Amino acid sequence: MMNPIELKKAVGSGLLSFPVTHFDDQLIFDEAKYRRHVEWLAGYDAAALFAAGGTGEFFSLSPSEIPQVVKAAKASAGKTPIISGTGYGTSLAIEIAKAAEKAGADGLLLLPPYLMFAEQAGLIAHVKAVCQSVGIGVIVYNRDNAVLTAESIARLAEECPNLIGFKDGVGDVDKVIEITTLLGDRLVYVGGMPTHEVYAQAYFAAGVTTYSSAVFNFVPALAQRFYGALRTGDQATVDEILKSFFFPFVALRNRKKGYAVSIIKAGLRVLGQNPGPVRPPLTDLTQEELALLEKIVQANGVERIAAE
Repeated sequence: MMNPIELKKAVGSGLLSFPVTHFDDQLIFDEAKYRRHVEWLAGYDAAALFAAGGTGEFFSLSPSEIPQVVKAAKASAGKTPIISGTGYGTSLAIEIAKAAEKAGADGLLLLPPYLMFAEQAGLIAHVKAVCQSVGIGVIVYNRDNAVLTAESIARLAEECPNLIGFKDGVGDVDKVIEITTLLGDRLVYVGGMPTHEVYAQAYFAAGVTTYSSAVFNFVPALAQRFYGALRTGDQATVDEILKSFFFPFVALRNRKKGYAVSIIKAGLRVLGQNPGPVRPPLTDLTQEELALLEKIVQANGVERIAAE
């Protein structure tokens, strides 16, 4: 496992992604297919992979399944760091965090606690307790019901040496600028909006120069080409890929609630892979929607993968 400083450096070095979690027809974790998928993704130079993250259906995995997913990812990712999701209430988040660390995770992504809205003091206590329960690096995810202020992040950075990163899924760029300006290089900053590519230019200007790409699951070469264009200031390529792929992709994703996850598994399906269905309460794309997604993918020259 990487130490927190090594993980911070790795996360900031390039594009990130979170593999979908494969299930069979009975919605049981399909380890063999998942391991093949992670091995394939690791060949496209991801800086790190988030196992059992949001796109990996963390919310539908049991606490005992999460270390299974992490262990499978670690066995298949080669030198690519694996960051596990953790979350829910504090005691359960600590339990998952410890199990993920034992399973070999290089770090943790702390997702928002379940359902509750809380004051800053409570959120600070929650994050601090999780950080202090493990020795690996922790990235806190600002979104939904867990939005830490710049002052709260600064306090946590002082009190938790293994807090190495801040991921934003809120979209208030002015608040992100406040955090990056106040904390400087104490943390690594990760963009975490749904289909973050459409927000990436604004976040780059705010000092957030890496992000987690969901579409990397099925179009990793295109995702890296887009990221490379952003980093080098190739505006023509950025605009081309936004218009030909990301804008129509987002329009299809927005058709129904929960499709931010479902459409990623659908992307693998149109390329000839079978990641299995999403677990309820999510729903899979319809056949008509799959056909539309296939047209978007084909229009960008993406070839099918050899059938499993």
